[in-house]
Amino acid sequence: MRIGVTLPTLSADAEAALQAARVAEEAGLHGVFSFDHLWPLGHPERPSLSVYPILGAVASSTARIRVGTLVARVGLLPDEVVAASIASLHSILGDRLIAGLGTGDEASEPEHERNGLPYLGLAARVQSLGAILEHLTRRGIECWIGAGNAATNEVAREAGVTLNFWDVAAERIAREVAAGSAPVTWAGPLPKGVDAAAEVLVAMREAGATWVVWGWPSSVGLVTAAAAKAGIELGEPSGGSRARE
Repeated sequence: MRIGVTLPTLSADAEAALQAARVAEEAGLHGVFSFDHLWPLGHPERPSLSVYPILGAVASSTARIRVGTLVARVGLLPDEVVAASIASLHSILGDRLIAGLGTGDEASEPEHERNGLPYLGLAARVQSLGAILEHLTRRGIECWIGAGNAATNEVAREAGVTLNFWDVAAERIAREVAAGSAPVTWAGPLPKGVDAAAEVLVAMREAGATWVVWGWPSSVGLVTAAAAKAGIELGEPSGGSRARE
């Protein structure tokens, strides 16, 4: 099982996100990911870094670690722009890229309203998701789908791409893995203590999850300590980023 973290992109401080990616790589984590929000949910007065530019910068600031969207939301941009933006990241990152895609839900609707963007119905969002997914998989890009409603899950299963669940119980992961139609990953908040985090890692590994992605932690050291306690091997430290070689 692999371990990643989301970057601290719900702010205006791009350098903090870049530094976090470098620290994660040097610690041997397997991946870093960025949300795709116009502001932190429920806080329109606060900023959020744009997903594609910040991940392009992360790509040039790191050498080994995988880099992904978690998730790029359909409807914030035209489908063609989402597909082209992810394809551009792929041209920089190659197989280091993980393209997480999602349809969003009612919690993200205010972002559309406040910015004058149409909030399409679920059927239209699922159709867009399928079209973008087809474009990216034809290019050989690894894709994850933000799991949730049955229609979105079915798009992932039909394409044979990874389902990513946010903060669900290990039993749910085990059921999805047992269904056998698509790989399954898990993402969610990091517990405060090493023991509690290690317990989650063990439970998700036993359930069959291929990745655990923690929300940006207070300490990468807590993540590495939990991995060690759970017996999960991390990658070799990078020894520095491209930017410093």
